[in-house]
Amino acid sequence: MFTSKKDIVGIDVGSSAIKVVRLHESRGSYSLANIGIMPLDPETIVDNTIMDSTAIVDSIRNLLASMKIKTKRVATSVSGHSVIIRKISLPIMTDSELEASIQWEAEQYIPFDISEVNIDFQILGPDAKDPSQMNVMLVAAKKDFVGDYTSVFSEANLEPVVMDIDCFAVENMFDYNYGFVENEVVALIDLGASATSVNVLKGEASVFTRDIQTGGNLLSEELQKRLGISSIDAERAKLGDRNIADVDPDSIDEILADAVENLVQEVQRSLDFFSATSSEDRVAKVYLTGGVSNSSQVREALEEKLDISVERVDPFRNVTISDKEFDKEYLNAIGPMFSVAAGLAMRKVGDK
Repeated sequence: MFTSKKDIVGIDVGSSAIKVVRLHESRGSYSLANIGIMPLDPETIVDNTIMDSTAIVDSIRNLLASMKIKTKRVATSVSGHSVIIRKISLPIMTDSELEASIQWEAEQYIPFDISEVNIDFQILGPDAKDPSQMNVMLVAAKKDFVGDYTSVFSEANLEPVVMDIDCFAVENMFDYNYGFVENEVVALIDLGASATSVNVLKGEASVFTRDIQTGGNLLSEELQKRLGISSIDAERAKLGDRNIADVDPDSIDEILADAVENLVQEVQRSLDFFSATSSEDRVAKVYLTGGVSNSSQVREALEEKLDISVERVDPFRNVTISDKEFDKEYLNAIGPMFSVAAGLAMRKVGDK
């Protein structure tokens, strides 16, 4: 439970924009209080690394001021090469016993010096194949990497009380809006601007995760490179505008089809790898989120390639929304971009 009655603001610092969601909780249900977005220049964050912290601090301050948010406590998240997620098997022990030995256990699985990382874990339960063992989700993030993100919030006079991982924030949002079905295997795929996260769930347990360092920017970059157009025109073309000066609409469709194929292949490789390493389990359905999930071309290509149902996620499906304060049609259009921020806004201090 919250340590006080103050709300926590979910802030997703992405490579293309900062997204903010604030929810009010009452008796286990949520209502939308605030939602906002502030675009970032392309060079502000590169490969999940903060290149211009001043720009991010200013953007966070300006966005919260424009939204009239006074709350100082925030939940945020990280992802990328500096974050390691491993499902490991260990002898059965209690939380406190694992707490005492996790540093030593983690050394075998983390490709960084153990003194350079923050470590957390969650016991998933007994191993179905060996009752003497238990499955554990191990998460490690480089301290300097996490420090870069927490410091921008401190500089913005905010208190980061929860530091999550992007794919688990999406999982949190999915749990509230869609719920888990025992033993059902689904994939949550978050297609962002510069990266894609894949999280396969069996029931309520995450059984496979992977970050892919490519996303929706791939489509814009291919359009720019092959058509010689500006980044603004490439973004317009990606979103369906075919009235770009001196450009054949058929060329746009052809380039987008190639870029979508490359993006879809990366997702397919991840799910194929999961299937190969988990002989009994097959993904029954894909839930797609992130800005790129608005592309019907991407959704249709995924369905065709994977031969399973692909559904676009609505992060506010079970959230109460005031018709007087919010345009529901607009929220539905932009919703998938806010899946991480919504999941963060649902976090509570002390959550695992």
